Amino acid sequence: MDKPVETFFAPAERAQLLELRRDIDFAAQNPVIDGVLATANCILAVLNEHRQILAVNEELLKALGVENVSDVLGLRPGEAVSCVYAGRQPGGCGTSEYCETCGAAISIVTSLAQDEPVERRCAIQAKLNGKPTDLFFRVRCSPLSFEGHRLLLLMLVDISKQQQLAALERIFFHDIRNILTGLIGKSELLLQVHDAQVRDYARDLHWLIQRLAQEVEVQSILSRMELQEFTPSRRDVVVTDVLRELELMFEAHPAAQGKTIEFPVARGDCIVQTDPSLLIRVLNNMIVNALEASQPGDTVKVWLETSLTGTAFCVWNHQAIPPPVALRIFQRNYSTKKELGRGLGTFSMKLIGEEYLGGAVTFETSPEDGTMFRLSLPEVKCAG
Repeated sequence: MDKPVETFFAPAERAQLLELRRDIDFAAQNPVIDGVLATANCILAVLNEHRQILAVNEELLKALGVENVSDVLGLRPGEAVSCVYAGRQPGGCGTSEYCETCGAAISIVTSLAQDEPVERRCAIQAKLNGKPTDLFFRVRCSPLSFEGHRLLLLMLVDISKQQQLAALERIFFHDIRNILTGLIGKSELLLQVHDAQVRDYARDLHWLIQRLAQEVEVQSILSRMELQEFTPSRRDVVVTDVLRELELMFEAHPAAQGKTIEFPVARGDCIVQTDPSLLIRVLNNMIVNALEASQPGDTVKVWLETSLTGTAFCVWNHQAIPPPVALRIFQRNYSTKKELGRGLGTFSMKLIGEEYLGGAVTFETSPEDGTMFRLSLPEVKCAG
């Protein structure tokens, strides 16, 4: 009697050669399997109960640089992609001490055991064309049953680039936070200088750096798409202070070059209950959009509308939005500009202003009256 092959995770046993050939022939001749493999635009493989490959699509062969499909039939997924851990144990892919933390191995074993679809993420260290390669996949396994054959459909979506970009983004935010911490400390030292003019400049510099640090934190949340877990930090905010911050932000803003911004002169001392960082972000986008739509010499106007039920921040420019664009003005990723990464300004205004500040973001536009965006906030308190 043969000694069982040692395994640290998944069963090591494989199908007998005749059984494997029978299953491969069945998969090759099944029209449903053939149709699924032919139409999918991701990497697909059909496995048997022993996690061996019975059929693959062209996307898998291209990813591996394999021309002959017979080169991968009978192998397990880790062996097909030349995972560096696939040969650690005699049982092959799924049996080494590294495999119990492999997302692909876990999804395959769990799907077979529970007879239901299972999805995981999988980081693979592989050798492709003789070169070490780090791969990152979203893996989904779904059980299939055909004419007494128990099979498994394995889907791999390569998200290596997305993972790399996410990692670089985290590094960026980490490093820029450290830089901003140092700048805040230095600007606080400048505030102690006796020269009055230097202190005035230092006060503005200190405020701008703090403002930038707050923007970085908000952007970090937006970029990770974790706003659903974000709780706004609401407090009483003096409207006069908000307008002063906006004026300071746009004193030397590139979009304001050659243009004029009119802020209200009579402001009163109204107070809104809101998150100041998010409020400034929405109003900043409203003013930038108005400036970018304006021509040199144009004027952008900012004003307040107050009532017993709330306060509205209004931003106007004299250019009209074309009707086709106006229909999709708040749609995410929609932009009239060609560069990637555009189409988030008005979307974020709507999202933050309504979902997280509890207000309403609207606009009006016409060739006669120009364009006016309005952020209406409840819970206003005004003296007098």
